[in-house]
Amino acid sequence: MTALNVLGTDLVPCSYDPLTGFYRDGCCQTDELDHGTHVVCARMNAVFLAFSMHRGNDLVTPRPEYRFAGLKPGDRWCLCVLRWKEAFESGVAPQVFLECTHARALEYVTLAQLRAHV
Repeated sequence: MTALNVLGTDLVPCSYDPLTGFYRDGCCQTDELDHGTHVVCARMNAVFLAFSMHRGNDLVTPRPEYRFAGLKPGDRWCLCVLRWKEAFESGVAPQVFLECTHARALEYVTLAQLRAHV
């Protein structure tokens, strides 16, 4: 079964370089094992990366044991929807790609909130 994005169409891959997704398949797929709900495809920027680090989630430092090379501004990444929502509420949400953002994101944020950051 094909996953849907927030627009109601087939979910499109977010990034293969860096390889993103809870399952490191390039897509913001999710299921019951993904407790962080990594469903928002976003373009990283310095402000968001600093915000995330300040909140205790270092997305910059490489972690090879998790097949994670570290992110830099410009990289696309499947973010945890609640971290994106927290950044949105703090005024520092990164740009999103709606066609690559899993429909499950709509359980936590509105399409209008996401559209405001396209």
